[in-house]
Amino acid sequence: QAKLDMITGMIAIKYTQSNSVGYSKDGMMIGVGAGQQSRVDCVKLAGRKVATWRLRFHPRVTGLKFKDGVKRQDRVNARVRYIEGDMDKAEFEQWSKNFEVVPEPLTAEEKASFLAGLDGVTIASDAFFPFRDSIDHASKLGVKYIAQPGGSVADEEVISACDGYGMTMSF
Repeated sequence: QAKLDMITGMIAIKYTQSNSVGYSKDGMMIGVGAGQQSRVDCVKLAGRKVATWRLRFHPRVTGLKFKDGVKRQDRVNARVRYIEGDMDKAEFEQWSKNFEVVPEPLTAEEKASFLAGLDGVTIASDAFFPFRDSIDHASKLGVKYIAQPGGSVADEEVISACDGYGMTMSF
């Protein structure tokens, strides 16, 4: 499965604007970050999408009690807003109309605990990782496999970071 995820990631990012990285799991892309000025910014941007994807499966999210008649896309949007949790007063009032009883927000601790269960994720990059910071961040999102072309003067540092996290990297 890891090989398939590496291939899936490399194909997907081939068609995005550089700099780009993509996280994949179980044959699907779960986060893509592209067009940023630094590789680590792409890793973080895509990582936020991975976190949102994963948190959609949190029991509090899957258990949201919507009013009858709330359309499918409105439910999807409401779940994402619930996960993000950064609504201002007007947004919150509008969002609340989707529910019979407005749910309590997910806490940072609940999110972190659930995200800690994420494992077996692959990250692919369209260019080398110039520093270990991208690896450090990816480790927080269950990354175990990395596909990248290599060629950085800091490859040894990046390899060492991967080894320290128990990640497998393919050049």
